[in-house]
Amino acid sequence: MNFNSLRLRMAGLYAGVLAICLVIFGAAVYLGLARYLDSTLRNSLLSEGQSIGEKLLIDVNKKGETFVIDEINEMAPEISGRFIRITRQDGSNLYQSPAPINQNFLPSKIPILTSWGSRPFSIVESGAGNYPVLIEAVPFVTPEGSSFLIEIGASSRDIHSVLHGLVLTLGLGMPLIIAAAILGGIVVMKRALRPLDEITRTAETITSRNFGERLPAVRTGDEIERLTTSLNRMMARLEDSFRHISRFSADVSHELRTPLTILRGELESLAQYEHLSPATLEIVGSALEEIARLTKIVNQLLEISRLEAGEATKEVAVVNLGELATSTAEQMRLLADEKSIRLEYLVSSGVMVVGNRSLLKQVVVNLLDNAIKYTPSGGSVELLVENQSTKAVMEVRDTGIGIPSTALPHICERFYRADKARSRHSGGAGLGLSIVKSICSAQGGELSIFSNEGEGTRVRIEMPRTNGKAQVAEEGSAKEYLHLER
Repeated sequence: MNFNSLRLRMAGLYAGVLAICLVIFGAAVYLGLARYLDSTLRNSLLSEGQSIGEKLLIDVNKKGETFVIDEINEMAPEISGRFIRITRQDGSNLYQSPAPINQNFLPSKIPILTSWGSRPFSIVESGAGNYPVLIEAVPFVTPEGSSFLIEIGASSRDIHSVLHGLVLTLGLGMPLIIAAAILGGIVVMKRALRPLDEITRTAETITSRNFGERLPAVRTGDEIERLTTSLNRMMARLEDSFRHISRFSADVSHELRTPLTILRGELESLAQYEHLSPATLEIVGSALEEIARLTKIVNQLLEISRLEAGEATKEVAVVNLGELATSTAEQMRLLADEKSIRLEYLVSSGVMVVGNRSLLKQVVVNLLDNAIKYTPSGGSVELLVENQSTKAVMEVRDTGIGIPSTALPHICERFYRADKARSRHSGGAGLGLSIVKSICSAQGGELSIFSNEGEGTRVRIEMPRTNGKAQVAEEGSAKEYLHLER
């Protein structure tokens, strides 16, 4: 699971906000319910105390105190869990209820009021159990002027039980709700962000060769639709700029070829004059060398422009990459022999790819030329071609000067040279690897370069394999290698 994904972060944020809201809601419900139960019990006790005074004590002088005591006993306070105590004005008790059956409190442990105005409602410890007793004190005066204090109370156990049940319910329910919210949020966000996945997949396939493609339009009317529309407009602007630059490069390269050819012809004609001094001939020769170099650069730029325009996809066929690499390496053996460089190639049979044969040959030529050019005398260059899984792999390894680590990320950029003086002296313009990369990209391949300065360079090209006729004919034979060495 990707914990940095947008859908997971959004679901986590949603769950966090929901958890905070549930905690606030639970606390509000708890406090509100506690206050409601407390108020309800207080009103109930007050009502019962007033009822005892108005219905029983009002006739105490006529019916006697025994009548009052009998009537209160018939209310069975020990069963209902009520504490009832009636105190005369002189402090003596007219009535005190017995201990309740559930033993939530002991009436004898509840202190007697010393001042009648000190406890209209209070919470006192009962001396038994774990819950205090809530008591309401109701003063009552009979028509004859006799004063009584009615104390009626109840244990807070029921209130605590209800609140405890609420806390338990919230404690068990909140994690389940939050978990459901997270899962639901992930599902909802996955469906909501599904267009982004499609946009991402399409964007990954767009390159300079299919710049005309656009991201799928999502008609949802939301931010994703606006983003898609903006990206498509941006891509249209970039496509115009890219095509303008490509046309400019191609036009400039094409226009420069004619004057360079004319200059070269005129200088070659000038060199045929018999009356030229040796110094003049040297200048003419130098100018011809520079024109030849400029012509090569112009041709390479024109070739890159054609590759980026998609011309590499024309005239494709099934190519035996191993056979092509072998024949090309044999043609370049003379360059290696001149520098006393050992040229080896380890080529597997039946390595078939689909591509433009002349362009693939140019890839081999450029890579071997670079390897030979930057390998000192007595070194070695190795060419490897083999099948690996679904890929056809070609590698060129050398024991040359290598590439500095700072230059390696830029080595395929146009006109980039790690050592400008040395490359210029050897005739390089910094376009060889740019052409190789353009050809590989146009043929569906990937170019990788690995190098350590002073230890050599390894250039690796991977291309999709194909089941060509040549490969089918060779499937029954054992794997063969050609190991040719100077």
